[in-house]
Amino acid sequence: MCAFERLVPEHVRRFEAYTPSRPDHELMRMYRVDHLHRLNNNENPLGPPPEAARIVRGFPPERVPIYPNGDAWDLRRILAGRFGLAPEQFVVGNGSCELISSVIKAFCTTGDSIVTADKTFAVYEWVAEFSGVEARLIPLRDFGFDGEGMLAARDARTKILFVCNPNNPTGTWWDTATLTRFLDRVNGEQIVVLDEAYAEYVDRHDFPHGIGLLDRYPNLVIFRTFSKMYALAGLRIGYLCGTQEVVDIIRRTHVVYSVNALAQQAAAAALHDDAAFIRQTREMVREGKGLLRELCDDLGLDMQCGEGNYVMIRVPEADTLIYRKLMARGIMIRTMTGFRFPGWIRVSVVQTPVMEEFRHALRAVVGGRR
Repeated sequence: MCAFERLVPEHVRRFEAYTPSRPDHELMRMYRVDHLHRLNNNENPLGPPPEAARIVRGFPPERVPIYPNGDAWDLRRILAGRFGLAPEQFVVGNGSCELISSVIKAFCTTGDSIVTADKTFAVYEWVAEFSGVEARLIPLRDFGFDGEGMLAARDARTKILFVCNPNNPTGTWWDTATLTRFLDRVNGEQIVVLDEAYAEYVDRHDFPHGIGLLDRYPNLVIFRTFSKMYALAGLRIGYLCGTQEVVDIIRRTHVVYSVNALAQQAAAAALHDDAAFIRQTREMVREGKGLLRELCDDLGLDMQCGEGNYVMIRVPEADTLIYRKLMARGIMIRTMTGFRFPGWIRVSVVQTPVMEEFRHALRAVVGGRR
């Protein structure tokens, strides 16, 4: 053992670092392609809403040497006005990954546990494990979160329950009745984090936008992001909200000045008159999912299609092999072995011309196998 390794906690030594994919230009060189359609990260290819795009284009260089506001003062006030809450009920972070870390640090210590699904956004599990906190992972039921299983997995040291609604990667979701039954059973004994990263994609009357439940459930914390619907993924900005008492605790562990000035201004602008942009994006996703359903029916492939701007497809060969074959055609998808869905791929739903190119490529790759 090297001298410094004795300083490393055991739970950190056990943790395997995540390796992101290489930059697009390097992937294009490796696979010898002249274009790359990114269908792997559920990005919105329409780009930011018009007002946000204007802010990005016009960001003045003279603002670059100046630190941003440390706690997103202006953006929190805009969010408060939009949702009818107080600015003090919001924390803005460098993407939801930072917010996950802040919540776990606020409520958990070594030896505590969180509970979530075994096939959901992996960062809940990762942050817990490299923080010395046990992540109890409950199998999905019919591709959805198993509330009863999560409740049964709690003990005296369980601090947080993470629910991704709709779930990434399966697109399943809890309606209002299901969520409120779950929260009633929790009975305030744990913090419940409701991750609504894809909520803006859902157009269902019984979808339970969690912010409206805060008065009834003071242990509820809601995550939202500007990376998905609002297409600001490259700026890394998201937010959480809850009761002021809970948010005051989370703010103690949250790093200030972590969100840059351009991200704050673009996010504020994205919320301005966004209804038409949201309708346009939802229509793009609706059309794209229709094309993928036809494709999977033709090829005899299982498809898991719920809410959100993505679908899962079961492929007849190893998902990593399908990835390489599609990359050789300039199309990048997400393999699902890392999500504990071996043999599946996740495909982001984008504009019709790209969906048509993906359909042609997948037919060429698996079309001869039935």
